Amino acid sequence: MTIVGIGEDGPAGLSAASRDALAGAEVIVGAPRHLALLGETSCPAIAWPVPFTDGIAMLLALRGRRVVMLASGDPFWFGAGGALAGHLLAKEWVAHPAPSTFSLAAARLGWRIEETICLGLHATPLTRLRPHLAPKARAIVLLRDGAAVATLAAWLAGQGFGASRLAVLEALGGPRERIRHAIADTLAFADIDHPVACGIEVLGEGAVLPRTSGIADDWFAHDGQITKRPMRALTLSALAPRPGEMLWDVGAGSGSIAIEWLLAHPANTAIAFERDPARAARIRANAARLGVNRLTVVEGAAPDMLRGHSAPAAVFVGGGLSEDLLTALGTMLPAGTRLVANAVTLESEALLARWHGLRGGDLMRIELAEAAPLGTRRGWRAAYPVVQWSVTL
Repeated sequence: MTIVGIGEDGPAGLSAASRDALAGAEVIVGAPRHLALLGETSCPAIAWPVPFTDGIAMLLALRGRRVVMLASGDPFWFGAGGALAGHLLAKEWVAHPAPSTFSLAAARLGWRIEETICLGLHATPLTRLRPHLAPKARAIVLLRDGAAVATLAAWLAGQGFGASRLAVLEALGGPRERIRHAIADTLAFADIDHPVACGIEVLGEGAVLPRTSGIADDWFAHDGQITKRPMRALTLSALAPRPGEMLWDVGAGSGSIAIEWLLAHPANTAIAFERDPARAARIRANAARLGVNRLTVVEGAAPDMLRGHSAPAAVFVGGGLSEDLLTALGTMLPAGTRLVANAVTLESEALLARWHGLRGGDLMRIELAEAAPLGTRRGWRAAYPVVQWSVTL
């Protein structure tokens, strides 16, 4: 199979290798828009269905034939290439990319692409942009259709960044190319055509999501069941997230630990285990709002709910700490897994002290106090001390 990147200029912009592949094709597959750009063909053309995943089985059924799959621009930058290549052997496909929408947009706007956030939001929530919102940041985002541009502008305004400057980029690289500029909170274009991208220069007074561990508690909706900011920073330091790793957050509460784990790196993954349905729903909402909707939330009681999931690199036990849970984790987790557990009650402290004696690691007692009014003066108001056990199994 040959994956051919096609731009809005149709056949005129295809490379010699792409034209040769099309000339020798037995079947051409692509979205209706791409097939229309190509024009009349000398072999059968099959329109790719919606949703995208419905077409994969159809494509695999064509194995052994000379198939050309049309994709937008560079198929491996928020395109179809990565999804398809994962189902094929390396010897079964070759790709001929064209300039990506990101490259064309950066060229039109005069932006350094290496300094610009590039996101494909045509099939994912706009909130994926949330961690990147900061004054003077620049982003190029791919959007589903013209209506999504208005939705993006309204969302930016709702986040406090309505002053952001938008470049609405339609059909880049083709005869229908059009570029218009607007301010997010006054955007009023009603005739935006697909395909469309948006260049964003972020401006405004909205809250900026910090990049360090231990963001303010008010970023999370919660019912009081939350690892508070200073303790969360210490816990994430002990968990030590690294790119591409998975976390299990057991007894996740508000999901704050798992969410900050995901914010640490875009390649990180996490599963939040929570027995309370209302809290599980709140975790999903918190993750979506902070742009990490890739968080998996599993409802049920530990340790049974832990079985059958991919092995993690690190585990945090924030709720439901018990002898049975620690025994199960010690049995099911592979060597090298980092385990961190926090305890507040005397009983759970004793449990961690015993396991520290058995398995080693670090045992730390953390006592925090905040200044608070005391009559006409101020005094220290102490929180419950927390005992933290951290160990590499």
